[in-house]
Amino acid sequence: MNERVLIVDDDPEIAQLISVYLKNEGLQTRVVFSGSEALEDIHSQRFDLAILDVMLPDISGFRLCEEIRSHYNYPVIMLTAKSEDIDKITGLTIGADDYITKPFNPVEMTARVKAQLRRYTQYNSRRLDDSVIDFQGLILNKNTHECSLYGEKLNLTPTEFAILQMLCENRGKVISSQELFESIWKEKYFESNNTVMVHIRRIREKMHEQPRNPKFIKTVWGMGYKIEK
Repeated sequence: MNERVLIVDDDPEIAQLISVYLKNEGLQTRVVFSGSEALEDIHSQRFDLAILDVMLPDISGFRLCEEIRSHYNYPVIMLTAKSEDIDKITGLTIGADDYITKPFNPVEMTARVKAQLRRYTQYNSRRLDDSVIDFQGLILNKNTHECSLYGEKLNLTPTEFAILQMLCENRGKVISSQELFESIWKEKYFESNNTVMVHIRRIREKMHEQPRNPKFIKTVWGMGYKIEK
């Protein structure tokens, strides 16, 4: 593996612990302890994934996530010492792909990193089926993983593309949040999990959908989501 992971945490013990576990998996790491240093690295070095602590002494992890999402599509995992849903929702809303609450199990953390990297690698692979989904002005190229709506390119993250692809490939069928989550995140779904909902909202925003009357992704209350045939 040549994947490079940016680790940003002002606690050296935690940052180095993460680094050790990831290096044991063959990953390269860059460890920094401040948001300002991370901000400089984001634009001067190549990364395939970033792990960002939410609470940094200068620039917050949320701000760093926003900066990454403005320019890059690689996965972002947020580290938070809080368990409140609002922190998780905030992170997901601004573009994070996953979140881990401290204290965390290093083995589970490593597994999540590897899962995100696998998805990102697949997202950027040119060896995928080159078929194209073309539906009422929405075009998804499964080879290049490019997506456009009425000719305008949509800057989707790998996770967002995977959700939209799954819905498009199952047009006319209601896909539950559980099905989407377990298929894409490869983890067990819990009823209180609102990860899918937040990602759907982000996709709709990028598609300039009307929240109360979306043209493409419909909410079937109590059941899930679907795209009409």
